[in-house]
Amino acid sequence: MTDGLRIFLAVLILTSLLVIFVVSFILYRKTPLPKGCEDMQPSEEKCANCKEEGCHLNIYAEKKKKENEKK
Repeated sequence: MTDGLRIFLAVLILTSLLVIFVVSFILYRKTPLPKGCEDMQPSEEKCANCKEEGCHLNIYAEKKKKENEKK
């Protein structure tokens, strides 16, 4: 295999991988959320009585911990 052919194949492979990445990223951003996942944001009414302290959505668990430590 000649050096020119190797460079051409390397550029072709890298370009195709870049195109695949860009197209898949655009399609990912345009995909709508599945049903039931539209309102996944934390809120006081959802998280106020949650017992799971390791949940990254439960921002109110930290407030409860601080209030209990002050008492």
